[in-house]
Amino acid sequence: MTHAALPNFLNALGDIPFSTDAALLRQKSRDMSGAFSPVLKREAKDRQADAILHPRDQKDVLRIAAAAARTRMPLIARGGGSANFGQGIPLHGGAVVDLTALNKVLWTRNHAVRAECGARLVDIDAATRPSGWELRMHPSTKRVGTIGGYIGGGHAGVGSCSYGILRDRGNILGLQMVSVEEEPRIVELRGDDVNLPHHAYGANGLILEVEMPLAPAWPWVDVTVCFPDFMQATRFAYALTVSDGIVKKLVSLHQWPIPRMMVALAPVTREGEHMVLAMVAGPFMESFEALVAEHGGVLTSAAPEGQAPYGAPAYEFAWGHTRLQINKLDRSQVSCVGLYRDPDLVRMIGRSLERFRDVGPLHFEAKRVDGVICFQGAPVFPYVDDAQLAAVTEGMQEDGAIAANNHTFLVRENGMKPVDEIEIAFKRSMDPYDLLNPGKLAIDDVSVSASAGARFGAKGWWKDRHIATAPSLAAE
Repeated sequence: MTHAALPNFLNALGDIPFSTDAALLRQKSRDMSGAFSPVLKREAKDRQADAILHPRDQKDVLRIAAAAARTRMPLIARGGGSANFGQGIPLHGGAVVDLTALNKVLWTRNHAVRAECGARLVDIDAATRPSGWELRMHPSTKRVGTIGGYIGGGHAGVGSCSYGILRDRGNILGLQMVSVEEEPRIVELRGDDVNLPHHAYGANGLILEVEMPLAPAWPWVDVTVCFPDFMQATRFAYALTVSDGIVKKLVSLHQWPIPRMMVALAPVTREGEHMVLAMVAGPFMESFEALVAEHGGVLTSAAPEGQAPYGAPAYEFAWGHTRLQINKLDRSQVSCVGLYRDPDLVRMIGRSLERFRDVGPLHFEAKRVDGVICFQGAPVFPYVDDAQLAAVTEGMQEDGAIAANNHTFLVRENGMKPVDEIEIAFKRSMDPYDLLNPGKLAIDDVSVSASAGARFGAKGWWKDRHIATAPSLAAE
């Protein structure tokens, strides 16, 4: 049913381009969530926007915000459409605001970059690399994802094994946002305040500009290493992560048969063996090869970024792209999200290896959270029902992991962002009529009970802010 405010809202837009084409509405009301969660796919089936807006510049965004407030029209911000937690799916109709035309890289200076929200991450790196610098981290969807979408819905990514997660202090320097009020305000956030809109799914302000720190743009080498024993591969992945002298950007661990399930990796796999995919800075390859030899691995491929035999950058077989690659072969495969933290994360993974032996193979990425080494991942397995997802979540938690929830639309129940009184007050200040992505930043019992995925029992990263106190020896 078309939202009652639509005619008055569209009349208030002036010459801002928009569309109500049915095919485009359906396309722009979806993101990549359906490929990752059968629960989200099921719950998003009949959710659709009423219009798609195409602002050309920041002035258009301000006019959209004012028109929405005056007519009470819901708005859903959209970048590249690569979200996988349902961030871009409208739950209560409204207008999708396609921000991809706001794509300028505004400046690069003092080892930082500032760009408009719709700038693609690959284009930001293309602008900064000639000066010897690049973004500290990016999602596996770097080639399509936008910087605004990454901040609004992302969490970690390629580079997090060295620099931590986006929420860690210093990984976002500044944000410019627009409130949705009759007289919209432009608000600049810096310091710890940048985390208020981070991972809020665009529910507490429309991001206009993002300022990010840069890192040295090393000549990256995509490498694959195979091991006959999974725990041997796990110990190597851990040792690589804690080897701070070896500059790296990715450490991704895959239990067999995951390497076989990603068909493009066939030239670099060894039958029955487990794989670590990594990105290592070129000058450190000799040290990396020595670490491989020490742990009994076999280096099956080493090539400049994007030039390996599998035909794509290594990161497009890691993080969320692991599932995308697997689903090309088998759409039934699903996963959950566990965070295995130091101290003792290697033993925790060993427990899950035994627990899930008959469920499915394990897949992890290394990252740091507040400086603590963590492996994020879970088994990959064919979906049966929601109870199975809840059981896998609980099993990981029994093994010592904490679990987030990738099968709910709700920000708080997802567990990757703390939602407290400060967050709620900011939402009310920036969006007093609850028009931004309504239903996502919900904390009431009715909204939670309406989300099947919210009942999976995941504790979330931030229910307990304390991550760890000591490094692991990682010894068996």
